[in-house]
Amino acid sequence: MAVYSSVTELIGSTPIVDVSQLSPSPNVKIFAKLEGQNPAGSVKDRIAMAMIAAAEESGELVPGRIIIEPSSGNTGIALAMISRARGYRLKIVLPESVTIERRQALEAYGAEIIPSPGAEGSNGAVRLAKELSSQNPDWVFLYQYGNEANPTAHYRTTGPEILADLPDVTHFVAGLGTSGTLMGVGTYLKEQKPDVKIYAVEPPSGEHVEGLRSLDDGYVPPVFDKWGGMEILDGKRIVRPLESLVWTRRLVNEAGIFAGISSGAALAGAVKVAARVPEGDTANIVFVVCDGAWKYLSTGAYTEPIDDVAAKLDEIIYF
Repeated sequence: MAVYSSVTELIGSTPIVDVSQLSPSPNVKIFAKLEGQNPAGSVKDRIAMAMIAAAEESGELVPGRIIIEPSSGNTGIALAMISRARGYRLKIVLPESVTIERRQALEAYGAEIIPSPGAEGSNGAVRLAKELSSQNPDWVFLYQYGNEANPTAHYRTTGPEILADLPDVTHFVAGLGTSGTLMGVGTYLKEQKPDVKIYAVEPPSGEHVEGLRSLDDGYVPPVFDKWGGMEILDGKRIVRPLESLVWTRRLVNEAGIFAGISSGAALAGAVKVAARVPEGDTANIVFVVCDGAWKYLSTGAYTEPIDDVAAKLDEIIYF
């Protein structure tokens, strides 16, 4: 077994697991890319490392400077882990309505938490971070929604990993958040295999599914536009809050994968894609399991009556 010089060297090279028992068709296989295996526990480890490395390379981030970033969970925790390992100070603008596990993880890694109003959600955290950054020009604002290192990280790592492990991939499905995963992986796969189909999973306009955004609500992440999102995507699959919870529970109950709620949403989208594969055709669908379940335990998402949990989705920021 190899010995690594830093925990950051463990980012990436995550496994893919066959979960075709959840497929609606015997001819269509579904595969889960387990991003919760990253050292800070999510797919955001990849972009956090890439954004910090890019800022170091450009000379913007040097010892002694402070990083600021808005986050409701995974990106903040990933940045906190890397900042602690590399000796940077980190300020995370965090909505007051996030689950307790996120706050505790950030505190454990030594991040300073700047609270933002819970009622304003992640958009409020972004606004406050921008304001603080403009007031403190010596701080380094990474801004994952517009940072080119976000999709580039997936273009250079996640996409090649998927193709290497599953050369016969026919479809890729991921949640639409910052859009970095979809843009980076989608661009890479289409360059290598132009027939691969790329699908985004998003909630209905006006509804909340953890970790996802609806483009119809008016906010389009800058990286989506920069990377030609409308040309890369072959379609979108709409997943409602209750569906995301149902498939999160099925993922653990039938495949033994204890994952976060956005992973259930991505699985629900993959199942919808699988259901529309023409009868008799074969397909290999890969979806992203964004993170593990530990940050969601206090929500009751896995044990409480499912309708009660779905009703709380508008009250608690889960992602």
